[in-house]
Amino acid sequence: MTAEKPKVAFYWCASCGGCEETVVDLAEAFLDIVAAVDIVFWPVALDSKRKDVEAIADGAILATFLNGAIRTTEQEEMACLLRRKSKLLLAFGSCSHLGGIPGLANLFDRESILDSVYCESPSTVNAEGVLPVLRHKANGHTVELPGFYRTVRTLSQVVDVDYYVPGCPPTPRVLRTALLTLLSGELPPKGTVLAPDHALCEECPRKDGKPENLSIGQFKRPYEVLIDEEKCLLAQGLLCMGPATRGGCEAPCVQGNMPCTGCCGPTSRVRDQGAKILSSLASLLESKEEPEIDHALATIPDPVGTFYRYSLPSSLLRQGKSHSSSNVGPAK
Repeated sequence: MTAEKPKVAFYWCASCGGCEETVVDLAEAFLDIVAAVDIVFWPVALDSKRKDVEAIADGAILATFLNGAIRTTEQEEMACLLRRKSKLLLAFGSCSHLGGIPGLANLFDRESILDSVYCESPSTVNAEGVLPVLRHKANGHTVELPGFYRTVRTLSQVVDVDYYVPGCPPTPRVLRTALLTLLSGELPPKGTVLAPDHALCEECPRKDGKPENLSIGQFKRPYEVLIDEEKCLLAQGLLCMGPATRGGCEAPCVQGNMPCTGCCGPTSRVRDQGAKILSSLASLLESKEEPEIDHALATIPDPVGTFYRYSLPSSLLRQGKSHSSSNVGPAK
């Protein structure tokens, strides 16, 4: 009698879908994974419904890889359901791990977001200012929409998370390593980020091109300079997040002649990724005079979007934690 294969699930909350592409990008290795596990829930690829998950016994799924941040009541409900059904729950990718790019919406209140999308968009005609509501009755039927929370949250701010798979999206190698780790039965300590725990600079292909005494007078955006493909990007005045970012991604951005944007988050020794890069840059500034420091910082056009591009909801700058039923919209 053939032994039952371990059950695995994938689910997609507030994200772009790039993490799902990583699964496909396993290429031939995906066949090895499919041979080793039974994928019981993967809405983007299989015709499976919420009721199918509800019918699974609690704890029967070995591991669920959940990508995307939590913004709506439906996403929170699915996260809680999959947590109950799974022995292990993994925050898969930057959005579930740190909040991701959707988390930058925390810079704005819910009402201004809804106004921007449904009233102020150049392509929108909505003279009456109609906004979505939680329930709408018409012709004897009721339509319900998920509630829209005031803030974006990480997966671990909603449910208990066992492991984290970093990246936007995680590379196929990182995903494959995570899957093989789970199947091996030799699990690391709970809460482990399943990627190397060192800064990207340690594995950067340009680390030999970093000057011994690095100093920066001002910062440049990639389109403003002809980038030397051998020299450290910071040494060229380009704001690279490598010193504040976990390695293991194989540095595809740097290999593509672009600065690291920080998607793998910080190492275990860093509490706040944005504060870490600020500290690193402050030590590299050429001048110690306040006016010149201000001038250098002024050449960073979007500090929050640069330093906290993927980590705002998990940072020290995150908004309050209230998410009661009174804190869902849309606003009327």
